[in-house]
Amino acid sequence: MENRKLTMLMDFYELTMANGYFKDHKHQQIAVFDVFFRSIPDKGGYAIFAGLEQVIEYIQNLKFGKDEIKYLKSKKIFDDAFLTYLENFKFTSDVYAMKEGTPIFPHEPILVVKGPIIECQLIETMILLTINHQSLIATKSARIVYAAKGRSVIEFGARRAHGYDASIYGARAAYISGVVGTSNTYVDFKYNIPALGTMAHSYIQSYDSEYEAFKSYALTYPDSCVLLVDTYNTLKQGIPNAIKVAKEVLLPMGKRLKGIRLDSGDLAYLTIEARRMLDEAGLDDCKITVSNSLDEYLIKELIHQGARIDTFGVGERLVTARSEAVFGGVFKLSAVENDGVLEPKIKISENVQKTTTPGFKQVYRFYDKDCMATADVMTLFDEEIDASKPYHLFDPNFPWKSKEIDNYHVKALLVPVFEKGKLVYNIPSLEEIRAHFQKEFNALWPAVLRLENPHEYYVDLSEKLWALKQDLIKKYKV
Repeated sequence: MENRKLTMLMDFYELTMANGYFKDHKHQQIAVFDVFFRSIPDKGGYAIFAGLEQVIEYIQNLKFGKDEIKYLKSKKIFDDAFLTYLENFKFTSDVYAMKEGTPIFPHEPILVVKGPIIECQLIETMILLTINHQSLIATKSARIVYAAKGRSVIEFGARRAHGYDASIYGARAAYISGVVGTSNTYVDFKYNIPALGTMAHSYIQSYDSEYEAFKSYALTYPDSCVLLVDTYNTLKQGIPNAIKVAKEVLLPMGKRLKGIRLDSGDLAYLTIEARRMLDEAGLDDCKITVSNSLDEYLIKELIHQGARIDTFGVGERLVTARSEAVFGGVFKLSAVENDGVLEPKIKISENVQKTTTPGFKQVYRFYDKDCMATADVMTLFDEEIDASKPYHLFDPNFPWKSKEIDNYHVKALLVPVFEKGKLVYNIPSLEEIRAHFQKEFNALWPAVLRLENPHEYYVDLSEKLWALKQDLIKKYKV
């Protein structure tokens, strides 16, 4: 797995189009492509951008070797000159992207590629599958962590993920959005995300009694003993046996029972009773962890019911984003260069949501005097916003809905990643990405963060970009 070469991980039409560009001698024409998405998963108020580091790794390792060329020759549809070009392929484009962990919103470019059209086209699939997957899981995880209201969340989904890559990169994306650890040991090995876990029911069943299993585990791990208490009868056996081990095995050693875990049953009722029993036994510092097909809605309901839970282990519904299995990121042409001038391009649809925004663009985030995010504005790339002057915001679909703001500051969200094929971006550590997420997430208003019926965060167009879009719609709309 570590040594896989992913050059050919692309849709076949990218190669057929690239061959066509080459044959027509337009493969060096400069083009601009935007990556954006149209709707937020789970009808939420925000999404979270993730996967940029893996996009960078892919681009840096994009080479066509003898095996790839041999395969393409076998298809008998590609020109020899095109295959020679691929043999000598070198990435020379510019890439701009938002920083990983940034909250993102529909229709705004989150990554932009500007360079020879043939290069842009060849990397489309890998960019999309990487960003779509990790952004989906990062978004789901942010919702789950937010629903937990300060309680810890652990990613438990490795065995239910859609393959090993999904388990690895899903855990990475979840960690960006505030999950504190993972059950996946490989992820700890690769990314230093804390691997956490204790025992399964099979461990307890393999002993003559639950007590003997608990005792064995306590003697083996006296400093980190967490016991699974629902194998037989949680309240009549599991918790009494855990208390017995805490007093008869751990206490004489000067150790404390760290926690118990529940994986089934009425979690609200059982955790309330478990907390009472543990406190009465003098184990008020013993933490309670629960798992069992949890998601943000179940977590919210458990808390509403007064469940006494310190940590949530969330598996399949996090790592598969079960309630919304696809993050609909797309890769669309927005400009091409002719005679040294970038000409904006637009795709028009009867569905307003599918009409693209033309041109080489930048995205600015507006923050109020309290550093809370108020709106994003898409502009043409060479536009600058003077924060010392009032700014006119308006809804691009309903331009009569507008307001003028002052006392604000702005930040350009798209930053250079590659310049003429050279990496110019200082790739942050995972901890730095996580800290960036937390800072930007905290800048969103609570109304935007609501799980249900959230406030719509506005993504507007500058007046110059809006006018350009309207002109092109009029030009091409017949």
